[in-house]
Amino acid sequence: MTTVTLGKTGITVNKNGFGALPIQRISTDDAVALARRAYEAGMTFFDTARFYTDSEEKLGEAFEGMREKIYIATKTAAQNAEDFWKDLEVSLHNLRTDYIDIYQFHNPSFCPKPGDGTGLYEAMLEAKAQGKIRHIGITNHRLNVANEAIESGLYETLQFPFNYLATEKEHELVEVCRSKNMGFIAMKVLSGGLITNSKAAYAYQAEYDNVLPIWGVQRKSELEEFISYIDNPPVMDDEIRAVIEKDKKELAGNF
Repeated sequence: MTTVTLGKTGITVNKNGFGALPIQRISTDDAVALARRAYEAGMTFFDTARFYTDSEEKLGEAFEGMREKIYIATKTAAQNAEDFWKDLEVSLHNLRTDYIDIYQFHNPSFCPKPGDGTGLYEAMLEAKAQGKIRHIGITNHRLNVANEAIESGLYETLQFPFNYLATEKEHELVEVCRSKNMGFIAMKVLSGGLITNSKAAYAYQAEYDNVLPIWGVQRKSELEEFISYIDNPPVMDDEIRAVIEKDKKELAGNF
């Protein structure tokens, strides 16, 4: 089983993260069954957000009583300290836990820093001091914000879109995170559905030993496909390279 360590957090997990955004679209029973199946197969990193309606609640039900066996990352889109604390308390309640492994600012338009007037980063530090969060992260879709977060040294993880349609600048983010010992969590590994060959997507992510891909899962068939790769991971061979090159030519402009 291939593992990845998220930089200075020291969190080491199977190189497959469970993206819990899609489970907001299915029943609680189905979502709980999916999450538990993922855990039984070896997935221990689960990514959700306060913004994903009832996703947190479903994970909370799935893992009540076994919190120490998994890692949970969730997010706040708060714009001020007051809303930050409200989000955090709701997340803790929904997830049925007293701590969050990685608490992330959810795609902010700027990089929160101490003294910026929002109080957001100061709230993060206080939440960490209280033991309610263990590591501070940020997610983004903007290269300038991502680069600023990396250079600031304030964040332990970055979550950013990354797949084989990525540009050279996105690849540079991965390498800079490696050099800074900052965890890199890859979202949109199937580029929002543009990439349909999961085998090729998986083999590509395997080329980067410091990247944790997050697979958005809604159906059991999807989950089983990713699970099948855990013990028999696809490798970058000529067939997969041909698939990637074909997709780059046809889809790269859409990423």
